[in-house]
Amino acid sequence: MKQTTILLAFLFIISVPVFAQQAVLKGTVIDTSEKRNLANTVIALLRPADSVLISYTRSNTSGQFQLQKLPPGKFIVMVTRPAYADYYDGVELAAGATVDVGKISMTLKTQLLAEVVVQHKLGAIRIKGDTTEYVADSFKVNPGATVEDLLKILPGIQVDKDGKITAQGETVQKVLVDGEEFFSDDPTIATRGLTADAVDKVQTFDKKSDQATFTGIDDGQKTKTINLQLKEERKAILAK
Repeated sequence: MKQTTILLAFLFIISVPVFAQQAVLKGTVIDTSEKRNLANTVIALLRPADSVLISYTRSNTSGQFQLQKLPPGKFIVMVTRPAYADYYDGVELAAGATVDVGKISMTLKTQLLAEVVVQHKLGAIRIKGDTTEYVADSFKVNPGATVEDLLKILPGIQVDKDGKITAQGETVQKVLVDGEEFFSDDPTIATRGLTADAVDKVQTFDKKSDQATFTGIDDGQKTKTINLQLKEERKAILAK
């Protein structure tokens, strides 16, 4: 009994510094135009090096959220909600600190009449209507890296070992090059066949069905799509 008590006391002592190192991130999500709090919004904390998900939660009925037991370091906060433009920002968490990011304003995609640019030291992300656009040269990759290597470090995009891509929590079904299929409907043909330095911009969006595009009538059928916009000088090389 005495040995058990000593062991429990020892475990408690060594666990206190561990819990003391854990950080907390909190805030409130609101609608930009109506200034109302947004419930059930997804707040995710991503590792900037490879966009790996560290933690996530949803805002409560008052629009408030709190992420607990977080490691110290620099991260990306990604906030997503259907019909709203995705929100990205950088945050640094000190060991044991509680960081309040205050009010995070979300904008309806239909209200984005002008281009919204989100800039931070990790790179550049532009939101144009329902399209999220990454400026490729803002994200550092090794020489000779493929497009797949580039996608792995873009905030909000993940690629598994088989090349399956997820963007903003949805499976990417098509990868286009300058708006066209790249030899095949297999996304890995483009992501593993093209080098990252050939890409000017990476765009993610929900592509309407061919029928909706042809008729102009939205049938609700959409496909999560990535479009790789090539640099002008590389277009000429590929065209040869």
